[in-house]
Amino acid sequence: MARDKVMNWRMKHYAARQQGVEGLIEGEHSDYGNLTSRQCGNFVKIALQRANELV
Repeated sequence: MARDKVMNWRMKHYAARQQGVEGLIEGEHSDYGNLTSRQCGNFVKIALQRANELV
């Protein structure tokens, strides 16, 4: 069963840029293995903040 993508790569790069870790991920098929679990968790926080701004 395939999962739908929640965040597209542009949003992921926006979140990475906000955290200052965009250099650790590259390209559309990004590798997030270089990030800590806290940094990955912050992606959700940033995405929710961005969604609330757009509402």
